[in-house]
Amino acid sequence: MKKDVALVHACRLINHGPTVLVGSAHAGRRNVMAAAWLMPVEFVPPRVAVVVDKSTYTRELLMASGGFTISVPCRAVLDMTYTVGSSSGRDLAQAGGPDKFERYGIESFDSPLLGLPFVEGCIAWLECKLINEPHSEEAYDTCFGEVVSAQADSRVFDGGHWSFRADNAELHTLHHLGGGHFAWPGQSVQATLLPTR
Repeated sequence: MKKDVALVHACRLINHGPTVLVGSAHAGRRNVMAAAWLMPVEFVPPRVAVVVDKSTYTRELLMASGGFTISVPCRAVLDMTYTVGSSSGRDLAQAGGPDKFERYGIESFDSPLLGLPFVEGCIAWLECKLINEPHSEEAYDTCFGEVVSAQADSRVFDGGHWSFRADNAELHTLHHLGGGHFAWPGQSVQATLLPTR
């Protein structure tokens, strides 16, 4: 059900504030973490900002590779999303154990241009080249990226728009409320412009 998304519509994949999974890899190592603080910052070319704490393993790999991925999880992968956001990839790497993908049985596939890990079972995927902004990275843990490719599950995002309905409820995006609590949209509706007087 994966379908390419025109880059002009890439920011629509995240502009409603979903929790996302940030993937990174470098020199044969890879990691994934959950992030709730992400937003589009430019439409053309599409650019995003995501907060990735400098102490995380994801950030280490992200800075080393110069890129990262954003996978947008849904209700069907709620527990996996919470798990990768509550465990340390660095601890696993230092112990010489499997990475989070292997430890929790998370399927992945490589992003088309940079070869970084996307998470299978999600409903949208953005591949990003890091835009170096040393002050923002150091002071605010904010990393900027230019979206170089985007895909979405056409059962819930098509024609540049989300469609949250009762019949695709397991594909609705997740929104973190804190402490392991999440919400999701109930449905999407089309607005109408008010008439002029």
